[in-house]
Amino acid sequence: MHISVIIPTYHEADNIARLVQELRRHDPGHDVEIIVVDAGSPDGTADAARQAGATVLLAPKPGRASQMNHGARHAAGDILYFVHADVRIHPGYVTTVRRAVRDGYPAGCYRFRFDSRHPLLRLNSYGTRFQGLMSRGGDQTLFITRALFEQLGGFDEHYCIMEDFDMIRRIRQRAAFLVVPQDVVVSARKYETNSWLRVQLANLTAFSMFFLRVPPPRIARTYKALLNYR
Repeated sequence: MHISVIIPTYHEADNIARLVQELRRHDPGHDVEIIVVDAGSPDGTADAARQAGATVLLAPKPGRASQMNHGARHAAGDILYFVHADVRIHPGYVTTVRRAVRDGYPAGCYRFRFDSRHPLLRLNSYGTRFQGLMSRGGDQTLFITRALFEQLGGFDEHYCIMEDFDMIRRIRQRAAFLVVPQDVVVSARKYETNSWLRVQLANLTAFSMFFLRVPPPRIARTYKALLNYR
């Protein structure tokens, strides 16, 4: 089973080369395809990804859902693995993802822990052991067979935010979903720029609006207004 890793990027020059190199280093068969789909980053993200050995595509329009769909259309693998640029992947990802699919899980994600010792972030990390939708997120990475991805019509590009939650919700209506009992490491940069409480309130607000079917552009505006970004 051939794996294609798809990484949507914007302003990730500081992270993308490290991630591509890690993906290569932990690919024992040297057969994983790595596709970076960049949304026109002005900071050299595309060049850094290309120099690290990834195939780089320019997104036809910005937005993670659109970028990931574009990458999937150009991918050769029968397993698609969607990864954010600031994640530290699990070193056994190739074996784990293939085993999960062989065991009857056409989609799944990892648990996560933060690159921070903040005690409240450990609580967030612990929550990712559970199956609830609110315990999920794109930072946990997402693998899915091409067959199931195409049956679902890919990511819904209507979602300019919360696209990962919408996708997982639809997967669970159709197939078994595995939370791999291993961790990827997630950046705490959002929490370092904002307080833990502020991020939690922003997340809860976005979730509430998502479940109430508020239009995604409005969710995105509200979420960004609640947080400070570097």
